[in-house]
Parts: sequence; C-alpha cells; structure tokens
Amino acid sequence: MNLILFLLAFAAGSAISVQAAVNSQLAGGLGGNVVAAGLVSFAIGTVALAAIAIGKGGLAAAIASVPSQPVWRFAGGLLGAGAIFCTVLLAPRIGLANMLALVIAGQLLSSLAIDHFGLIGVVTRQVSAIKLAGAAVMLVGVSLTLFGNTLVQALSKS
Repeated sequence: MNLILFLLAFAAGSAISVQAAVNSQLAGGLGGNVVAAGLVSFAIGTVALAAIAIGKGGLAAAIASVPSQPVWRFAGGLLGAGAIFCTVLLAPRIGLANMLALVIAGQLLSSLAIDHFGLIGVVTRQVSAIKLAGAAVMLVGVSLTLFGNTLVQALSKS
C-alpha cells in the first residue's frame, strides 16, 4: 500500500511541474497576465473538483458544515492561489527547474517543522537525525541545481 501512496505522491509532484509550465504558457497566451492565468487555472480546477464531489456524493452535508469551520481553515485556498500565482510569475523569469528547486526546499523545510512540532493540528512526527540528513542532502541538491553551473565555471577558470 505504501508503494502506491509513494507513487501517487511522485505523480502529484510531476503534475506540479507540468502545471507550472502549462500555466506559464497560458499566461503568455493571455498577454502575460499571470493573475488571469491563475484565475483560469483555478476556475477549471474548481469545475473538475465540483464534478468529482457531485459524483462522490455527500456534497450537501459537507457544504452545510462550512459555516461552522474556523476562519483560519479557509487559508488553504489563499495559500494555493498564492502558490499558483508565484509559479506562473516565476517559472518564465527564473526557470522551471530553479523555481521548483526552491519550492521543494520551502516545502521540505516547512513540512519538517510542521511534522516535528505538530503544527496546524497535524499528528506529531518526530524529525530524526537521518531525516535531517536526508533533508540536508536534498538542500545540497537544490543548491547544485541553482548554483552548480556557476560553481563549475568558477572552478574551471582556476
């Protein structure tokens, strides 16, 4: 079962890369309007999720419980919109690989803190030394993605 979940997570990560590239192209087709591209992307996603939610059932009961939720629980929509806006804005400016390397670094560091301290009501999962070592290796990889060519050029000149 874990293998299937791991593959699903990998596919989600791949989808984020493709989504950023597609949304950047959409923004270009919309005269460079990154906000309009994000809006169109979210509108299409909303329609798709609505169809899935209707097909799954239980939508009316879920919607009925929306008013009883604390306001902070709706921040996910704002965070998602901000993330999509940033990917559409940044991908053509700093490159898809650089942008996603930094996104992954941000996700990794914040998720380690959220897990370790049980922030936002998630189950606490202690961050072990080996997990920190893995994060350090990933951050070295991010650094090589961002600055590796410059480092190689500097070393080759010396």
